[in-house]
Amino acid sequence: MLEAPPLSLYIHVPWCTRKCPYCDFNSHTSDTALPQTEYIKALCEDFDAELERIPCAKDKEIDSIFIGGGTPSLFDAASFEKLLSHIREKSTLAKSPEITLEANPGTVEATKFEEFRAAGINRLSIGVQSFNDEKLRALGRVHDSREAKAAIETAKKAGFENLNLDLMHGLPGQDCTQAINDLNTAIEYAPTHLSWYQLTIEPNTVFYRKPPSLPKESLIQEVQEIGLSIMEDHGFHNYEVSAYAQHGRECVHNLNYWEFADYIGIGAGAHGKLTNIETDTIFRTRKLKQPAHYLYNSSNRDAESVEIHKEERALEFLLNALRIKRGFSTDLFMMRTGVPFSTIAKKVEYLSSKGFLSTNGNRVSATKIGYALLNSVLEEFL
Repeated sequence: MLEAPPLSLYIHVPWCTRKCPYCDFNSHTSDTALPQTEYIKALCEDFDAELERIPCAKDKEIDSIFIGGGTPSLFDAASFEKLLSHIREKSTLAKSPEITLEANPGTVEATKFEEFRAAGINRLSIGVQSFNDEKLRALGRVHDSREAKAAIETAKKAGFENLNLDLMHGLPGQDCTQAINDLNTAIEYAPTHLSWYQLTIEPNTVFYRKPPSLPKESLIQEVQEIGLSIMEDHGFHNYEVSAYAQHGRECVHNLNYWEFADYIGIGAGAHGKLTNIETDTIFRTRKLKQPAHYLYNSSNRDAESVEIHKEERALEFLLNALRIKRGFSTDLFMMRTGVPFSTIAKKVEYLSSKGFLSTNGNRVSATKIGYALLNSVLEEFL
């Protein structure tokens, strides 16, 4: 039976100083001053409209807020303070909600960290990507290693006890030693969370049109094996494909995604997923992508709203839940999808017999080999 899942809020700020050649997110540069006042007003209106979309949403606690981009740290803290105040006024936040802001290590943004913390943001995610200046230039980043290190120190001094560092490996021309040096440097700063992932070439990016020379798969595998061992030695556990956390510091917001819970999405190009238990429906939303269109279409900022039909829900759930190392319970599957576990039971049994999935009581998770071949495992459910 379909039950009302936990609720989170995603807020998208689409502007960047420069578009990185590997980035396929909805990000835009601007030659003029950013329209902070107008955009915050639009976000507040958008949030109110989302609360009206699902009647029960007004009565649900919001467990986490994630402000992503783009580069949200280009905005002033006062803008986010105003937005968060509006959200608190119009809805109910959990007693201690996780409120994350994505930030770049640039000097200008780092000077705002203390103000961001005072505005109510309690988790910072800094997009370091590498501590090697040559690799940062290859990635088109606007900061250097010195600024990255200074930003981390500034964040800690500002009171961010919950700190994530984004780090990539498999970079153009990167060898194993360079990749592991980046990881060791990040660990030296004692973050509570690391997002450590391989650079992938995505469509509609500069790197897709002009592919750089990337390390061979054998080197990538070596880096991942050494890196995992190092992180385990330093108390980081790999709880999701590319997420590593100290005990109790798993990202609440991302776990909400991966457990197929609900999230309101506001801001240009933002995605959402909402459940209406009164009508037994689940649907995904997407906002207008272009900042100008989003700003000035105040009557309707939706680009689309698409129902996830019952026959699609099992795969949608598995695409998310099998990313988590601990897997999922059969009860959670039924509560979040509204369909009986029997719809996938035979396929789960088959994949278990092949060694790709593990079943323990009512829990299902990927085995070590299944995790390594997760895309192939998921294809079995198509």
